[in-house]
Amino acid sequence: MTQILVIEDSKKLGHDLNIVLTFLGESSLTVARGHWCDEVAAQGLCPDTLKLILVGHYKPSLMAGLLEELADWHDGVPLVLLGDQELPEFAARISTRVVATIPLPLSYQPMLDALHKAQVYGEHYARLRDVGSVRDYNMFRSLVGNSASVQRIRHFMSQVADTEVTVLITGESGTGKEVVARNLHANSNRAGKPFVPINCGAIPPDLLESELFGHEKGAFTGAISTRVGRFELAQGGTLFLDEIGDMPLPMQVKLLRVIQEQSYERVGGTKTLQTDVRILAATHRNLEDMINAGTFRQDLYYRINVFPIEMPSLRERASDIPFLLNELISRLENSKRGSVRFNSAAIRALGQYSWPGNVRELANLVERMAIMHPHGVVGLHDLPRQYQPEGTELPQVIEEAEELINIREATSPVNGDTDIAESVLGGESGSTLSQGNSNLLPLNGLDLKEYLGNLERSLIEQALDDSGGVVARAADRLNIRRTTLVEKMRKYDMQR
Repeated sequence: MTQILVIEDSKKLGHDLNIVLTFLGESSLTVARGHWCDEVAAQGLCPDTLKLILVGHYKPSLMAGLLEELADWHDGVPLVLLGDQELPEFAARISTRVVATIPLPLSYQPMLDALHKAQVYGEHYARLRDVGSVRDYNMFRSLVGNSASVQRIRHFMSQVADTEVTVLITGESGTGKEVVARNLHANSNRAGKPFVPINCGAIPPDLLESELFGHEKGAFTGAISTRVGRFELAQGGTLFLDEIGDMPLPMQVKLLRVIQEQSYERVGGTKTLQTDVRILAATHRNLEDMINAGTFRQDLYYRINVFPIEMPSLRERASDIPFLLNELISRLENSKRGSVRFNSAAIRALGQYSWPGNVRELANLVERMAIMHPHGVVGLHDLPRQYQPEGTELPQVIEEAEELINIREATSPVNGDTDIAESVLGGESGSTLSQGNSNLLPLNGLDLKEYLGNLERSLIEQALDDSGGVVARAADRLNIRRTTLVEKMRKYDMQR
């Protein structure tokens, strides 16, 4: 049975972890740091059956030794750190295996997020192992998702990363073309050399040649000193030509010559410079249509399109949106820019949206929601209008609130007319909400927490009754996760 290995010296914290993991349906084994390896061997625990290893909060010196032991023990098990702690400097080789940190004291959502990230790590590792090309998880850290199209992209990347082949990455704007290019470089034999990007569409045509090849002093007006071009900056590494479809025809001819002859001259210079770079190119345009229109050279197209990778749009991989949300939120939290969560209704709505801006648009939405609802939960009606499905009605709670405001304004006691106001707003005592006026707040107030708790309990009981006591069906009726419903049932001491 797959287990979670917990390395923690504190018996109390180990006990608390075991309770939380058991509640989440996970099996765990808790061992002390000093003899963890012996206990694991005595239990006959195989690394391949582990989902993750939870590493307790230790002093930096003790943590360094423990991580070194874990790195030598197995390279495919993800690590989760407890508490706010930093990795020792030596631990760069193991840093990509640390998929999450769980703050103390323990809480439900961070643990659930950590389990999800560990699952993604394990799936990627197993997939790469199966194709005989196990690399750092870092190669795929920015390419999040589990759809068939993303798995295909990962497979292509594993095939071409450590070759010298020129790759053409196509796809709509915002689909992550530069992410793929950087990951290809990071997992190539040139990883220790520079990765130099240049956007061919963002630089004026008359300056693009100087940007690529550099220029000599006095080559043109304003050239007051010699300048090194991008090809020189990328020497020994990778040159990423983004939006190559926007490159003017005269520059296409010069680029083709450099690719063919591996040499060039600076603008205004006569000395021939040799170049050793791997070229990766990307575009959102259809280059074949441009060839037919005479705006892109066919010979250059065949030079750069040796290994094509086409990036899917986000609407084609809508099933990846929950994974992407989790990753984008984690980045927000790691960069100390806030946090936010999305409920299931909001996530379903985002899955129906067309996403013209693709992943970049999703990232902007997450950051916007984190500002508007800091550390809150975004529901369907919290989303901007364009992300809500057609026909979405104003939520009942808002309608009731507006009705309440209107009634209170119309019935506010004036000139001592208190009796009339009390009769409208809750009866003589004003201590409870009457059956006939359930939308109105009593004059004497109420315990909102108790009232909402009773309301929540009543709705859960109704959902369970309607579902014949089946928790999963009741959770669907309430639009929450099954585990969340189980947690609430325990809170209210309700039996299944």
